[in-house]
Amino acid sequence: MYICYIDEAGCTGALPDINSSIQPIFAISAIFLHQTRVNALTNDLLQLKQRFFPNHLPVGSLYHDWMTVEIKGSELRRKARSSNRNDRRFSYMVIGKALEILEHHGVKIVGDVFVKQIGGNFNGASVYTSTVQSICTTFQKCLIQCDAKGIVIADSRNKPKNANVAHSIFTQRHRAGGSPYDRLIELPTFGHSDNHAGLQFSDLICSSLLFPIASQVCISQHLTNQTHCSPYYLNLKTKFGHRLKSLQFRYQDQTTKYWYGGIKLHDPINYFNAPVLFV
Repeated sequence: MYICYIDEAGCTGALPDINSSIQPIFAISAIFLHQTRVNALTNDLLQLKQRFFPNHLPVGSLYHDWMTVEIKGSELRRKARSSNRNDRRFSYMVIGKALEILEHHGVKIVGDVFVKQIGGNFNGASVYTSTVQSICTTFQKCLIQCDAKGIVIADSRNKPKNANVAHSIFTQRHRAGGSPYDRLIELPTFGHSDNHAGLQFSDLICSSLLFPIASQVCISQHLTNQTHCSPYYLNLKTKFGHRLKSLQFRYQDQTTKYWYGGIKLHDPINYFNAPVLFV
């Protein structure tokens, strides 16, 4: 069995103008992990925390207490844009080690990155729901390839939002034409990231890589408010873009021969495609 962990970065609000401090990017990412790797992945995360954040818990704390010490991707993103070279190097080391762990455990990633139209509408609730459906579709393809079953765990937001997403999958699973997600053993469930290593890794991918790279590459040149942009973010693409690209799960439609899945970029401003995030 495989587990799909979903998390997001950025807010769901619209971007009213070029001077706004609202986050110009909304990104959702997921990682696919085989169930036999959950414990090992979790232990590797705890060791990463102990190595890079030794002062986050008092001396003598229990090993498992490190699970509740979240390494937020937004904090690594802040350090990645710091004028202090040591802060930037620290961020690169943590992100690099996190990617190494994902690579070691055969994790695959998918997701969607949305560049907000300046002065346009952005229905964050609808975008989140449709993206989770898209991720479930791609996860289904992965499960078919692996001849496996799977479950989806998304980072919990609040009950109405969670219920809306789960119900959207429910209606498709029980439609008259048959379920498009027959490899999923249940509807998406929702967890708290401080208890799931998979959610914390998904946050790292989304918040410390996809969000900042897209902010700088796709929209920084259009904004006067540079709160969420930085030329230093280009270093993240240079250092880690090729590894992000290789971690993607993609599949080819046998009829059209088109490729689907992986990281998708929705850019109504420049009409860039996803490769600009990697190379």
